Amino acid sequence: MWEIKFVSLVMQHIIGVARNQMVFTSLEQNIPDDNPVRFLDAFVENIDLGALGFELQTLKTEGRPSYSTKIFLKIYLYGYLNGLRSSRKLEKECTRNMELQWLLYGLIPNYHSISDFRKDNPSGLKKLFKVFVSFLKDADLIGGEIIAIDGTKSRAHNSKKANFNQKKIEKHLAYIEEKSQEYLDQLAENDVQENSEKINNIQQKIERLKTNRIRYELLEEKLKVSGEPQISMTDEDSRALLVQGQVVEVSYNIQAAVDDKHKLVVATHTINRNDRNALAAIAMEAKENLGVETFTALVDKGYHNGREITQCKAENIRTIVAYPTLVQTNENGTTKGYLVANFIYDKESDTYQCPQNQTLKTTGSWHKKSRDGGGYLFKKYRSSACKECAVKTLCTSRSGGREIDRSEFAEAVEENNQRYRENGQLYRKRQEINEHIFGTIKRQWGYNHTNLTGLDKVNGEHSLIMLVYNIKRAMNILGVPELIAKLKSWKSPYKRKVLFLLKLAYFKAIMSKQNYWQKLAA
Repeated sequence: MWEIKFVSLVMQHIIGVARNQMVFTSLEQNIPDDNPVRFLDAFVENIDLGALGFELQTLKTEGRPSYSTKIFLKIYLYGYLNGLRSSRKLEKECTRNMELQWLLYGLIPNYHSISDFRKDNPSGLKKLFKVFVSFLKDADLIGGEIIAIDGTKSRAHNSKKANFNQKKIEKHLAYIEEKSQEYLDQLAENDVQENSEKINNIQQKIERLKTNRIRYELLEEKLKVSGEPQISMTDEDSRALLVQGQVVEVSYNIQAAVDDKHKLVVATHTINRNDRNALAAIAMEAKENLGVETFTALVDKGYHNGREITQCKAENIRTIVAYPTLVQTNENGTTKGYLVANFIYDKESDTYQCPQNQTLKTTGSWHKKSRDGGGYLFKKYRSSACKECAVKTLCTSRSGGREIDRSEFAEAVEENNQRYRENGQLYRKRQEINEHIFGTIKRQWGYNHTNLTGLDKVNGEHSLIMLVYNIKRAMNILGVPELIAKLKSWKSPYKRKVLFLLKLAYFKAIMSKQNYWQKLAA
């Protein structure tokens, strides 16, 4: 009776396989046809890494053989696709993760070698991203007509405390001077009292302050020599950038151009400055990667810059950049009805007409304003009618009358602003095209910072992140089997030609060796 009850109790649960039971299987059997690792394997095996500038591991006549470069690339593609970028964690996954065991043929590189690959191949990773964009275009996943451009900040491997500008250095030096004087006064007081223990303690503090003063003076000199407004100690290329509102972080700025057809990234690079002077570079990179004559770029107001918009126009890129709203802060100055936007410019006569139908003319002389990375040229427009104008106080507080500056980039800016006013519905698509990409990368995947130092290496990592984003999205759109099929039919100068023949010969050699030993054993 007790035995029957025991059996009945056991049968209420699913019974697993005994741990000492031998199971005959293979890695191939455990990886379904639609598993993402199959595409990663096909993609890496199809690419000529040497042509992209990757550092190839060469065969050595002596010593232990090295791992192939493509092994490390597969590790990082798999790692970033699954939220793993620590080389130590990736090494651990190689030992226990069946997908990685299949992908790497059971190889387990050490974490140091894994880490070195990412640091040593930033150029190759950037080119690999571009090559995958060309594959996506050939696979008809990219429209190439409407591109949304935006940027996001990625925290650098450098704390705020290790970032300095002139004002911050002067503040530290002033504090050292103040504390030094305080300790000197204490030293004189204790010297009179002949308190030797306190005297030694104070002298040690003074020596530390002297050392710190020398350090900050050297830092100040280094800052002056660099010609930069700030300097970082841990990562010299990182900069304190405005992240949101008044929040400042020592970070990098990831630029991304996103196609509207399937929200795939078509161009990306990382800079160490804010967006204001960044539009032309990312727009031209997108044009080069897509191989198109023109496209429409949707961009937020943080990029509104006459020089950048003019460069885009010269490259036949149609910009729709939102322009900042002018806010009147001087109650005695220009009122809303007399803002520059209400003055009509006539290109033929090179004059402005004010709301009171008076004409503002220029002498034709060009003046220079030093800002926006080197300055720009502009002309001044004035009218003698201002002196007798009845509404002068509504227009300007200048005693000499209203004066308008027209920059050398004004024509391109006015054309852009007109497009922005006429294409409000199209511009509103910008956020839905590119904002979710940064949300996915930073919020869902956790890639909101970098542990690499130096702009070049950080560029490589961010290109890898965007590449993995494109891979994951392309697999979601087409599915793994169809994407692999398109990869096999893809014609590219970077595609390996003898790949499948070599792999076939390799596996035939292995099978013939296994057959030999089986016959020998029989």
